[in-house]
Amino acid sequence: MKCFIGLLMVGLMLGVTSCGEKPPSSPAPVTSPTATAVSTQIFQVKGVVVGVKPEEKTVRIRHEDIPGYMEAMTMPFEVKDTNELAGVKDGDTVSFRMLVTETDGWIDQIKKLDVPTVNTLPANSGIRIVRDVEPLEVGHVLPEYTFTNQLGQAVSLSQFRGKALAFTFIFTRCPFPAFCPLMSNNFRAVREALQNNPNAPTNWHLLTISFDPDFDTPEVLKRYAASYKADPAQWSFVTGTLVDITALSEQVGLQFWREPGGNINHNLRTVVVDAQGRIQKIYPENKWTVEELTEEIIKAAGAK
Repeated sequence: MKCFIGLLMVGLMLGVTSCGEKPPSSPAPVTSPTATAVSTQIFQVKGVVVGVKPEEKTVRIRHEDIPGYMEAMTMPFEVKDTNELAGVKDGDTVSFRMLVTETDGWIDQIKKLDVPTVNTLPANSGIRIVRDVEPLEVGHVLPEYTFTNQLGQAVSLSQFRGKALAFTFIFTRCPFPAFCPLMSNNFRAVREALQNNPNAPTNWHLLTISFDPDFDTPEVLKRYAASYKADPAQWSFVTGTLVDITALSEQVGLQFWREPGGNINHNLRTVVVDAQGRIQKIYPENKWTVEELTEEIIKAAGAK
């Protein structure tokens, strides 16, 4: 396949889930976190609204730095009460409260600030080489790509023929619990569900692909995998060349890019491939459940 230079612009990324890099140290909020019975951290944040979806209980905000926790970036936030979004529109500068637990994150107390509206979508100057690839749809055969796993071993997608394969995308420095950590936690729960079900098939494999190959080396992925008690015989964490990672991600609808400060923004995709190597299911974003994915893998394992 031919290569071309792709200019990836944030303006083309409406609806994209994103999260920023965070060092492995414990997060520190903008102000001192408020402790609750469920160990919730509370941050006071400001930003500019770039998309409102009341039907999904989400608002996309380009927010400021949250020192020690998350760099400035554009990302969707969930609200528990849609009344929080009343009167909020694109271009509004707002303040809000961000609440983060070990497994969840959301915002409330959204207040419009009396400042002029600004351009809602800054241009991205990042350039990288990408392949000219076609989108994958249900029923298409998964193309061949080769990566390197957490043990430093070569892993090709074709080696999983005869097994159900579920793969998703993350980067290990992603801090927000509803994004990359949720994908990894859910994969761990799916693995446990399959292992603990005596009637479940055994021909399945989980694959987590990092789109931050400069940082997520096999050594880093090995430590990350160990934190989820991942057995490489059943669950691989892989990295590879950026051109291959970009090609596969674009084929299934995953988009990722770096903002001028170097912070990674991305959406989410999780894909199930049947035992014959055909795309069976593509889950957008993070709304799928452990039960749904487990059932899909069981079905994919028996495909003929």
